[in-house]
Amino acid sequence: MSKYRTHNCGELNLENKGQIVKLSGWINKKRDHGNLLFLDLRDHYGLTQCVIDEGKFFFKDIEKLPLETVIQVEGKVLEREKDTINKNLNTGQIEVVIENYKILANTKELPLPVFSDQEYSEEIRLKYRFLDLRRKKIHNNIVLRSKVISFIRTEMQKYGFLEYQTPILTSSSPEGARDFLVPSRLNPGKFYALPQAPQQFKQLIMVSGFDKYFQIAPCFRDEDARADRSPGEFYQLDLEMSFVEQEDVFKIVEELFSNLFKTFSSKKLLHENFPRIPFDEAMLKYGSDKPDLRNPLEISDITEIFRRDDVNFEIFKKLVREGSIVRGIVTRNTHEKPRSFFDGIDKWAKDEGSSGLAYFSFEKSNKLKAKGPVGKFFSEECLKEIMKLMNAEVGDTIFMSCGKKPEVEKLLSNARNMIANELKLIDESVFSFCWVVDYPMFEINENTKKIEFSHNPFSMPQGDNDNLDLSDPLKLKAFQYDIVCNGIELSSGAIRNHKPDLMYKLFEIAGYSKEIVNEKFSGMINALSYGAPPHGGIAPGIDRIVMLLAEEKNIREVTMFPMNQNAQDLMMNAPSDVDENQLKELNISKRKK
Repeated sequence: MSKYRTHNCGELNLENKGQIVKLSGWINKKRDHGNLLFLDLRDHYGLTQCVIDEGKFFFKDIEKLPLETVIQVEGKVLEREKDTINKNLNTGQIEVVIENYKILANTKELPLPVFSDQEYSEEIRLKYRFLDLRRKKIHNNIVLRSKVISFIRTEMQKYGFLEYQTPILTSSSPEGARDFLVPSRLNPGKFYALPQAPQQFKQLIMVSGFDKYFQIAPCFRDEDARADRSPGEFYQLDLEMSFVEQEDVFKIVEELFSNLFKTFSSKKLLHENFPRIPFDEAMLKYGSDKPDLRNPLEISDITEIFRRDDVNFEIFKKLVREGSIVRGIVTRNTHEKPRSFFDGIDKWAKDEGSSGLAYFSFEKSNKLKAKGPVGKFFSEECLKEIMKLMNAEVGDTIFMSCGKKPEVEKLLSNARNMIANELKLIDESVFSFCWVVDYPMFEINENTKKIEFSHNPFSMPQGDNDNLDLSDPLKLKAFQYDIVCNGIELSSGAIRNHKPDLMYKLFEIAGYSKEIVNEKFSGMINALSYGAPPHGGIAPGIDRIVMLLAEEKNIREVTMFPMNQNAQDLMMNAPSDVDENQLKELNISKRKK
């Protein structure tokens, strides 16, 4: 038996009635009733209510102890009175009458309360993260994270995957985000890079003859922070399979995610079989390759309407002649909404940096007409054509945007989400997964106007690989895919290009000579030259998975020791200055700005 406790603070119940027990933990909360003092003792497992009456000689001593003092108590387990039972606690039917106590550790004045989950500034929470992590909600999130990872490991082993560890110190790669560089002491002037992902290594594992690999892999990218992305480091479920096609990867991931989300959440899955949405369709219907399918609103292209003679909306017609597009969103049966509803959406669009959203509602008396600021510009025949194109009905409203394709896609993607929230169309009780597939192999960089890879440069292009038409590379699709849940991208993946000759041709289109490819990807190219199996994989983000399951909007809430927005660890004061002797050993000198 431990000298500190006979039981933890979450396990005592009526079966322990009358027993003498020892508990150890933090004083979570105190309630002083004058002649009785109640204190909730907390450890990792839960809370136990303890009580002491004023007749005990140490009553005043315990009364003065600050919250978060670590103590040990010894006493008898009693049944609570019926009207004091706490059904929210596992230990809610009992209490412990304190006969003896011992202080195990004192505490300084707290910078934030632990018994409350109220919001505090990011700076305070991250500086005192060890206190923040004692709080119930975030403590439970971190426990959930651990259980999710354990569940994933067990499931992957059931599917025949084996876990292997890949190097942390590796070489820098020319694609992707910024690398974190590590200077080499033994090789002066040269640097390792922390892996942005184990991409090349997991492919090399397949080339080495191991059939199914997975790893809960740490990844390092020198990127700016976002709500759904930590600066610096994150973890992903990295997996790779040999002798597979795209559907083989989908089958494993769908089964894993279905089991995972059903196990750790009471929410339903909107689709048992995850829909496959081509990239071009996703950008048209949702304005994004991360669509939230809980949202029923869809976007339609109505550019051709503005080439008609019976449309007098000259602003849009002029822009269409100059190469712009027009797309719109239908909202069902909203024609009787107050003017403030429509003006609010238009104002929101202007706040987003656009010229606003044109709108009108379909109405019918003797004939079909359009009610709204721009309704007068459309003939009845034109309105009928819009209704047909957008699957609209009398009583519905059309919100339209005109401009360059990327601008319209971005605005209407955000508008789709904003309007759905305004109309309360999002079903918060479900998880909606989908695959976005058929990504273009290449895209035009808007700044440089040069062709570059749109996704993963090691992906296999679609088509006859031995007779691939590369005359118009922007039409080339790849076996690349993203898995998305509730509008959050969980992962990108691909069937890999295992043919060096084809890889050289594709990299040449993106501006990489054979010599550069051989230099930057020497390990990969060399390995693929010795007989590589067709293979593919994916790497869902652990942080984002747990974020969804915990119903959190910020990744910080499911990460044990996150950095702040400036990639600083306020608790450990990282990054920090280093000793000049350390720099000398690494042959590095600092230059003043």
